[in-house]
Amino acid sequence: MHRLLARQIRQSTDESGQVDLARLGELVGAAYEESDRDRRRTDRAMKLMIEELEQTHKRAEQDLLRAREFLDSIIENIPIAVFAKDARDSRYILLNRAGEEYYGMPRQEMLGKTPEQIFPDDIARLVNEQDRRVVDSGTPMFLEGHLLEVGVNGPDRVVNSRKLLVRDGNGAPQYLVGVIEDVTERINNEARISHLAHHDALTDLPNRSAFNTALAERLARAQEASTSFAVLSLDLDRFKDVNDVFGHPVGDMMMRAAAERLVAEADGAFVARIGGDEFTILMPDDIRREDVLSLAERMVEAIGKELEVDDFLSHVGLSVGIAVYPDDGVDAATLLANADSALYRAKREGRGRVCFFETEMDRELRDRRLLQHDLRQAVEQNQLLVYFQPQARMDGEIIGFEALVRWNHPTRGFVPPDQFIPLAEENGLIIAIGEWVLREACREAASWPRPLQVAVNLSPVQFQAGDLERSIHQILLETGLSPTRLEVEITEGVLIGDFTRALNLLRRLKALGIRIAMDDFGTGYSSLSYLQSFPFDKIKIDRSFISNLEATPQSAEIVRAVLSLAHALYIPVVAEGVETDAQRAFLEREACEEMQGYLIGRPEPIEHYFNLIGINVERRRYA
Repeated sequence: MHRLLARQIRQSTDESGQVDLARLGELVGAAYEESDRDRRRTDRAMKLMIEELEQTHKRAEQDLLRAREFLDSIIENIPIAVFAKDARDSRYILLNRAGEEYYGMPRQEMLGKTPEQIFPDDIARLVNEQDRRVVDSGTPMFLEGHLLEVGVNGPDRVVNSRKLLVRDGNGAPQYLVGVIEDVTERINNEARISHLAHHDALTDLPNRSAFNTALAERLARAQEASTSFAVLSLDLDRFKDVNDVFGHPVGDMMMRAAAERLVAEADGAFVARIGGDEFTILMPDDIRREDVLSLAERMVEAIGKELEVDDFLSHVGLSVGIAVYPDDGVDAATLLANADSALYRAKREGRGRVCFFETEMDRELRDRRLLQHDLRQAVEQNQLLVYFQPQARMDGEIIGFEALVRWNHPTRGFVPPDQFIPLAEENGLIIAIGEWVLREACREAASWPRPLQVAVNLSPVQFQAGDLERSIHQILLETGLSPTRLEVEITEGVLIGDFTRALNLLRRLKALGIRIAMDDFGTGYSSLSYLQSFPFDKIKIDRSFISNLEATPQSAEIVRAVLSLAHALYIPVVAEGVETDAQRAFLEREACEEMQGYLIGRPEPIEHYFNLIGINVERRRYA
């Protein structure tokens, strides 16, 4: 300031040293005016800065409020119970809507209260012990699949719970945060599917898989203890007539009634339905032949009595074949084959009879060996054919075909696949047949104008022998089919045995771009565990469950359970054996993705489906 005044005085002094006071006054006045303008500019800048800071603070507060509201909304609407407590005394300070439902009380009755003020003494003591353990150790608590201890839904609920400690900025315990998830429905679904894997959907009897397991265990025990036992093969006589006359719904009711009579007469023996109108029974160890005969005759008599269901009367019969370990076989395949031979004799001799296996009954076994010989010739003489059955989305859009092998025998005509495929698997021919079917299917699919997918079944034998991965890769290169258009279908039999090897092979196939589908889901006994082990691209529900959708509520629940599990695992589902609009409508309501069956199309030569694969029939004919 002093320097400024000195400069102004110098500027106001003339050559003689006299100060021009007027000039000095002008300079001083101008300086004060400039200073005032600077001050006003500074004031305005400060005001703008303050306003900007206020706006920024206000926006930050609004953002924080929105973040809190968003977080509150997320926590409030999470479908599992979420709570928070004061770490010092376990006093509840937060509870979401699902938590209210879980505890069965509004949050107003819980917030600000300790467990002693809310729960019975024993529950409060347990909750406090768990809380103190987490606070003292700092280690999160995880409880999986434990029974519900408190809550509105009762003690039959199963939950997963987690609880962890939150510390403040100084590291001191501040909050206990926990979640509780009710997994009862999931556990029940898994239990239903597990039951399904071991039981027939119609009669709730053990199925073929369960019977094979029981027979293997019985054989091991009998070999160790040198005991004997009997295997009974049973077939309902004239049951096809029931379905033809009364329809399948009544036939199903009759089947359940017949199964109930068999169980009632079996005296606790192991009774299984292995398919269609066929049953098998394992008798107790060291039972006398006359006692086996007496029980079998009682069953024939019981089934022979008139069956009455919902005012429908029907007469069916029962034929029984019996094989005894070790006289008639020392392994499962021989015992069952000989029991079937005895059953064949009983039916041939007039039905409604009981026959023990006898050596001369091996005529059927000789016929079986002849069929095996003919099958080998069929492979060499090109008697096998590849038919194609369309697969579609639920709206009817065709997305691909399944390739199915057929055998046109020169004298027997078309041999059912369930007769010759097991033979091929037994003698190893399935390797050559499977490779031929795969090559034919890929070659055909590569020629389609529309890039539809093609599905091919692979046998467990193909996985166990040879270099399947190299074979498939070579076929894809030869035919030019994109790997992404090929889908291989396997049953759980592929994974039984050398599980690790099969799993690694599936992973390598998937790495090529090939899709992997689990076929016949629900008919085995380990399907659930395999879903955990491998990321299948698709699940196929077996046709046996679909065929009973309209007849039995149990089948509908089973299909719902499978679909629910698949959706939870994000795996698409194909329903096999869809034959009616009612079945399709049910599956569509339950959000099934795809279907296959006579409703869409039967297995036919590909020429039958030229229009679906994009081939103009006239152009193909005259090309």
